[in-house]
Amino acid sequence: MKAFEFRQLSDSELLKRLQEEQENLSHLKFQKVIGQLENPMKIDHIKKDIARMRTILRERALRQSSAMPQQAQTQAQEQKA
Repeated sequence: MKAFEFRQLSDSELLKRLQEEQENLSHLKFQKVIGQLENPMKIDHIKKDIARMRTILRERALRQSSAMPQQAQTQAQEQKA
């Protein structure tokens, strides 16, 4: 999937998808070890998808944490007025 497709998912959907991809990656690595993996490039694609999902989740977390101090500052100014 492309990054913009991941961005359309909610946090809960993204976390669920991340967990599924991590499990899929472990299965593919096991298949590689025992010599049954048909397409080794799948591992690289899944790793990149996992990285994209983690990046999007981190961006959202940072955006929320940076919005909180602004909200607190706004509330403090409203209380003074």
